[in-house]
Amino acid sequence: MAWTRREFTRLGALSTAAIAVPGAVPDIFAQQQERVGFAVIGLGVIADHFMRGVKQSQRCKITALVSGHRDKAERIAAEYGVPKDSIYSYEDFDRIRDNKTVQAVYVALPNSMHAEYTIRASKAGKHVFCEKPMALSSAECQQMIDACKTANVKLMIAYRMQYEPLTLKCIEMVRSGKIGDVVAFEGQFGFNIQPGVWRTKKALAGGGSVYDVGIYALQAARMFTGEEPVEIKAVAGTVHKDDPRFAEMEESVEWSMRFPSGVVASCASTYGGQMEGFMRVHGKSGALEMGPTFGYDGVTMRGRAKGEHWEESNPEKDPKQFEREADHFAECVQTGRTPKTPGEEGLRDLTYIEKIYESAGIKL
Repeated sequence: MAWTRREFTRLGALSTAAIAVPGAVPDIFAQQQERVGFAVIGLGVIADHFMRGVKQSQRCKITALVSGHRDKAERIAAEYGVPKDSIYSYEDFDRIRDNKTVQAVYVALPNSMHAEYTIRASKAGKHVFCEKPMALSSAECQQMIDACKTANVKLMIAYRMQYEPLTLKCIEMVRSGKIGDVVAFEGQFGFNIQPGVWRTKKALAGGGSVYDVGIYALQAARMFTGEEPVEIKAVAGTVHKDDPRFAEMEESVEWSMRFPSGVVASCASTYGGQMEGFMRVHGKSGALEMGPTFGYDGVTMRGRAKGEHWEESNPEKDPKQFEREADHFAECVQTGRTPKTPGEEGLRDLTYIEKIYESAGIKL
C-alpha cells in the first residue's frame, strides 16, 4: 500500500490518540483497506438485520445474494447495489467460486442447510460466517470445521451477545469478583411461535426452542462462569398437545447444568408463550441481572454488591449488534486472526444441546 506523507502523519497522530481511545487505529486501517465482500445466502428476516448492519459497517459490503426467489433477490440487490449477475440460485451457487467480489458468505438459512452451504462455500474458497445454531448435530459441526480447515478459510458462528459491549462489561465485572464468588446462574428466553414457520419442522430446525432461543441462556451460563458444564439434567413438556405447532417437537424445556466450580445453572426456553429473556448471576456478595436481554437492542443491566447498587443500559439500536459481529469477522479475514466465536464454539454448544435433549428423553 502506498502512503502519502499526509496520511502517514495523520496515522501517527491517531496512533498516539489510540492510547486514550482504544480502537482508533483499527478504524483507520479499515478505511485504508478494501471492504470485505459478503454473499448473503438466504434472504429471510435475520438476513435483513445483517444486511442493514453491513450497510453501516466500516469493513464490509454486500456483493452477492443467494436465494430461491429471483424477484425478491433482484429487489434487494437494487437496494444494496448488487449487480444482477451476482445473484445466484441454490442450484448454481457453486459458480460463486469465480466471483472475485465475494470473499465471504453469510449463511442465514434454516438450520438443516447450514452444513451443506458452509461446506460448499469453503470448497469455493470463501470464508464462512454462519448463523447459530451452527448445525443440526455435533457431527455436522465437525464436518463444517474440517471442511473450512481443509480449504484454509475462516469459520465464525454468529453469537451476537459475545460482541455486545454491555454484556462484555458485565462478564468482566463478574469475573473480576464484583459480586463475589459466583454460586448460581439463571437464564431463560422464549416466545409464542407462529404456526407454519420452518422452526416448527423438525427436519429443518433439528429441535425446538433450545436450538433457537435456549442457546442464549446456555451461552450466557458458559460466558459468565468461564467454565464448561460437567453434568446436565433436563425435562421437556408440551401443554398444548393438540396444537399443530408442536406436532413434531416439544413446547418447553427446562434444564440444569453443574460446572466444575460447583456453580449450578438453571435454564429454560419455550415456543409456547412470551418468556422474557433474562439472565441472573448470583454471587457470594451480591447479584447481577441483565434483562430484557438476548434481543437486538434494549440491553439493560442492574446489580448490587456490598451496599452498592448500579444500573446501566446500552442505547445502541438494531442493527448495531450485527454491524459489530460483521466487522469483527471482516477484520479476521483481512488480518488472518482467528474469530472470537469460531466453529469450535458452535460445536461445543451443539454437544451440550444434544445432552439436554438426551436427558429429557427426546430423540433428535
